[in-house]
Amino acid sequence: MNSFLGLSHSASLLVYTVIAILGLIVLIARFKLNPLVALILASLFIGLSAGMDLPEILKAFEKGVGGVLGFIAIVLGLGTMLGKMMAESGGAERIARTMIYIFGERNVHWAMMFVAFIVGIPVFFQVGLVLLIPLVFTLARHTNTPLLKIGIPLVAGLSVVHGLVPPHPAAMLAVGIYQADVGKTILYSLIVGLPTAIIAGPLFGSFISKRIQLEPSTELAAQFSESERKELPGFGITVFTILLPVLLMLCATIADVTLPEGNTLRSWIDFIGNPVVSLLIALLFSFFSLGFARGFDRDQILRFTNECLGPTATILIVIGAGGGFNKVLIESGVGDAIAGVATQSHISPLLLGWLVAGLIRVATGSATVAMTTAAGILAPIAAATPGTNLELLVLATGAGSLILSHVNDSGFWLIKEFFNMTVPQTLKTWTVMETILSIAALIFILLLDIVV
Repeated sequence: MNSFLGLSHSASLLVYTVIAILGLIVLIARFKLNPLVALILASLFIGLSAGMDLPEILKAFEKGVGGVLGFIAIVLGLGTMLGKMMAESGGAERIARTMIYIFGERNVHWAMMFVAFIVGIPVFFQVGLVLLIPLVFTLARHTNTPLLKIGIPLVAGLSVVHGLVPPHPAAMLAVGIYQADVGKTILYSLIVGLPTAIIAGPLFGSFISKRIQLEPSTELAAQFSESERKELPGFGITVFTILLPVLLMLCATIADVTLPEGNTLRSWIDFIGNPVVSLLIALLFSFFSLGFARGFDRDQILRFTNECLGPTATILIVIGAGGGFNKVLIESGVGDAIAGVATQSHISPLLLGWLVAGLIRVATGSATVAMTTAAGILAPIAAATPGTNLELLVLATGAGSLILSHVNDSGFWLIKEFFNMTVPQTLKTWTVMETILSIAALIFILLLDIVV
């Protein structure tokens, strides 16, 4: 790798990464280059600058695309079909009306945050998003509420749970690496997570929705909003249908805690509780609960599930390219360079865990990579520092892994496409919200450290 103005290898890597990210933003926002093309160019630049061989750059990019889409494509496809069944049957409208009745039109954004927080505990961020996004569009239409005022609390609730609360994979890995207590970690994560989600969700959502106005409908939103059904399905069966994958995943989590490895029953429950399988089961159930039971025939259900997939193509391509860029950054050694710089500082393990995870997150775009890498780096430091609260260290690392999501994060592009935003708008909303989550969580963690 050619050093940048005589800087060290690690420092040069960081400079090239900043140049690549800024260049990516300029290409998309200023020169209106298609995000797919811009992400490929940025990946080539960072790979060449880091001294990677040309075949290695392409292989890493392809691996990143495949790794992201292998999971996201199926989840997004199944989740979109389930959302379409909710829309066409009137199920989304039924839930929206009930939520409006219970919480009132002025408080639906608070309701959405709590729903997302609960639903997000056993499911991946992307799964929770595709399950609940129809409600955002439906509630916004029914209450004439700005889309962001309801949408930001949704993603805040899902995101804070994704980063802080076990049994999410990264949080569970960090618990294992630090040898923290799972029960205490969950308790502390709820104490920290709820006020954090409130600040970054309903409060920030109300603030930013007055300053950024979004188009009320997109092609994707239309798929989740079209319903000519006059007779709506029952609230109970609709909620059960949407929560079925959540319940199945929760059963898998309970089985992993209570049953020994190799147990046949645990293997079957884990299989059924896999996000892909549980979504498939919920979708097949919806064909009956929201399809045949509502008077639709097989041809109509086939048409619904076919026509809703078209708008997801653009989303998937951009998310895949974001995953490719992410992988090139990781393979080029950017994460290791950041970790090396951060560990040379002499600060509290809690602050250091947050800082290391945050820097890796900003550079690589992956909260999971940031949290697991930072935990591996911090574990020996925490062990050598008496009095370190290991459970709060898990949370501090998770909080750092949420900060400053931007163009190298596949979640950034998912939110951008779902809400039909420009890159600058996504930076002002989603990126700022993630940063508020990270900083607010760190403050609550440090306060809790004084008490416990």
